[in-house]
Amino acid sequence: MTNIKILGVMIGTIAIYTWIANAIPQIESAVPEELSFSSDVSEAELVAAGAELYSGGAGCTTCHGLETRAPNLLTGFNGEGTIGTRCGTRVPGQDCKTYLHESMMNPMAYVVEGGFDPMVFQARVFSGAQIWALVAFLQDQGGVVTVTGADVAAAEEADAAAPAGGPMVASNDPLDIMRGNLCLGCHMLEGEGAELGPAFDGIGSRITTDRIRRSIIDPAAEIAEGFDHLAGSMPPNLADMLTARQLEVLVDFLAGQGG
Repeated sequence: MTNIKILGVMIGTIAIYTWIANAIPQIESAVPEELSFSSDVSEAELVAAGAELYSGGAGCTTCHGLETRAPNLLTGFNGEGTIGTRCGTRVPGQDCKTYLHESMMNPMAYVVEGGFDPMVFQARVFSGAQIWALVAFLQDQGGVVTVTGADVAAAEEADAAAPAGGPMVASNDPLDIMRGNLCLGCHMLEGEGAELGPAFDGIGSRITTDRIRRSIIDPAAEIAEGFDHLAGSMPPNLADMLTARQLEVLVDFLAGQGG
């Protein structure tokens, strides 16, 4: 009889924990969807794929949906019209397609005047096809789409030939790691960075070391209170850009920011 009671308690406990686990809202990482196009991909297919990336997995609206963080690309800016109408006039002698592609591949190349920070965009997170799809979508915002299947095919060949990616920086210095991975493009630390995401100042007194590590490995697992609108903006594969040593250096450094 005693064994039956114990078994009943165990089953009841398991049932309760199962119910609790299922009752907790699940937040999925906005991982950019892999794209694969044939050489005869249509303009409409590229634009549709780019639109989905722009408003979802690429996290573009986190900054470009705000007037203070970055220019809004889908509405007029300084009387110059949408991005598709102004991209070809940004750099003398450079066409729209080249300008947009270079802006994504090298975010520091062009910084729009008006007090905006350099763009926080990890091009290495995306495939060549995804980059070109984004370019096509932005061109379509008031302009003419000139991205072709040949552009996509060349990018996919380059991706296939490229060696496996390693860490963004070789240093094990925490500040080098954060700067090299553009962490300070969204987070503030001792006056450096941007006040977009939670500040790193005092973070060690607000959350545990385990949660800091978990936030880097799986950014969507727990969203900081008051920052739900930024869910999905942090690269879901950030930990893959770090060595195991760099990850622990970063975790230890942030845990030590007691404020």
